[in-house]
Amino acid sequence: MRGRRSREGVWVLNTWIDLARGPLFRAALTFAVVGLVRHVIVTAWDMRCVMQRAADRQVPYRQVLTATLRWLFPVATVRHRFAYSVTSVAFHVAILLTPVFLAGHIALVAASTGRSWWAIGSGVADVLTLVAVATALLLVIQRARTPDSRALSHLQDYLLPLVIAVPFAAGFLMMHPGWNPLSYEATFLTHVVSADLVLVLLPVTKLRHMVLLPATQMVSELAWHFPSDAGTRVGVALGRGEQPI
Repeated sequence: MRGRRSREGVWVLNTWIDLARGPLFRAALTFAVVGLVRHVIVTAWDMRCVMQRAADRQVPYRQVLTATLRWLFPVATVRHRFAYSVTSVAFHVAILLTPVFLAGHIALVAASTGRSWWAIGSGVADVLTLVAVATALLLVIQRARTPDSRALSHLQDYLLPLVIAVPFAAGFLMMHPGWNPLSYEATFLTHVVSADLVLVLLPVTKLRHMVLLPATQMVSELAWHFPSDAGTRVGVALGRGEQPI
């Protein structure tokens, strides 16, 4: 009887796995892509509107690129938060490289589309996965312990790194069953469902900055290119007639 219940439990888990890696995954991926495309369109429209109103329409591409790289690699510019900056860079590198260049993920894409690309080795994948999990925990701890960061943080700033860590931790346990206290099916289901959740969160949380960062930096830079009559309009708003500010 116990063996029968065990087989039925495995069958139920496999059914949920098929649902999570099939229709739910496609729905989550579609939501993520459509959501990010919407953000790109809105950002491009904002850039167009800013350019139309700007007095100086010269785009400082080098300055935008420099600002983007400084944001991506803030170690040199945030010396008083060196540890946090190193942790943040390592976290972003790990969570971006591992899912895209993992051999198992590439094989799934190849089976559906016939397209494949270079994959990282299993040893490198293990290291990056552990880095992703460890740095996710460190980011939460460092944010909670730093008064400046804690004052500016919201609930999602603490939850997002932990949610992202779940599919990485589950994937690592799947590849190392000797360390896994759960069944393979339960771990697989956790991995797929949590990955689907990350896809859904991608366009509706701060995770979208990983895709939109260059465009965001561009909008920020162009926003300082004020219209030619901006000074006079500020003067009027401050009650100083048409005296420019």
